[in-house]
Amino acid sequence: MSTALTILRPDRRTALLRGLRQRCPSCGRGALFRAYLKLSEHCASCGEKLGDIRADDGPAWATILVVGHLTVPFMIVAAREDAPNWIYFGILGPAIILLTMILLPRFKGVFAALLWSLAMRSGAPGG
Repeated sequence: MSTALTILRPDRRTALLRGLRQRCPSCGRGALFRAYLKLSEHCASCGEKLGDIRADDGPAWATILVVGHLTVPFMIVAAREDAPNWIYFGILGPAIILLTMILLPRFKGVFAALLWSLAMRSGAPGG
């Protein structure tokens, strides 16, 4: 009789929420990243291998999609109203940069968690 502890694999929704929080998709305790966008090689809490997950361009695509949809309407209104340049350079520019810096690691966490839950580490099934 084995006394080894079996860790149950979480469902996909749980893994995605953990990725959004930038936590290990397996246990939810360890940090997913070791730097701003660099995945940790292994989870410090459960030891799950994370460093070989390749999210590629998915997080950038999702970030551009969301940031664009949030900011372009304001740019259109500003252009129609002939807004002064400080609106563009003082408000809209920094807002775009801030939103991108906040959302990009979260989307990368979601994509990494999705790939982890699908066992698609290298971008190919089973790889």
